[in-house]
Amino acid sequence: MTIPRRSWRAAGTLVAAAVVGLSGAVLTAGPAAAHTPTWDVTCDEVSLHLTQYNPGVTNEVTVTVDGNALLPTEKFGKDFEKKLTLPEHDQPLTVYLVVKAGDGDQYSKEDTKQAPVCEGTPPSKPTPSPSETKPSETPTTASPSPTVKPSESAPSSSAPAVATPSPSSPDLAETGSSSATPIIGGAAVAVLLAGGGIMWSVRKRRTAQH
Repeated sequence: MTIPRRSWRAAGTLVAAAVVGLSGAVLTAGPAAAHTPTWDVTCDEVSLHLTQYNPGVTNEVTVTVDGNALLPTEKFGKDFEKKLTLPEHDQPLTVYLVVKAGDGDQYSKEDTKQAPVCEGTPPSKPTPSPSETKPSETPTTASPSPTVKPSESAPSSSAPAVATPSPSSPDLAETGSSSATPIIGGAAVAVLLAGGGIMWSVRKRRTAQH
């Protein structure tokens, strides 16, 4: 059985149309598959590598750190390469990337990464609140009075005084009984006798007068 030439020609036309359609689809999908938004975040730097974008449209990229703009919205074409320095920090930072492709939102990108704390960064000291602030202590110049120990205190007036023996008189110790004692005794007896005699004489005179 022979195939007519017209059938061969029709089949060839269909194959050519299929090849052209497939090539167009591949060419159309090429730019879409080529979008490559890659980026890296370290403790002190953000690296952007946006390659193989459609150069015929306007693309945009924005980078923020904890809500603050690190890279304001910047336009680019086919490729975008840039390194951004992060501010000093003692706590992890949240880095947010936004890439808007000019040839369709399906090629855009939004991503978030954490920037760790660099080693050797000292932690910040919290600021004390007014209620936690202690008043300054003024040193006193007066020295404290010494404490008198009981053993060093003055003796109490109520304590009995110790009698100090007075030295004995050497004269009394040597004489004992005085040698003039008999003379004194005799004189005393004579005085008594004389007095008695005077009293007797007076009484006698009074009796004679009556």
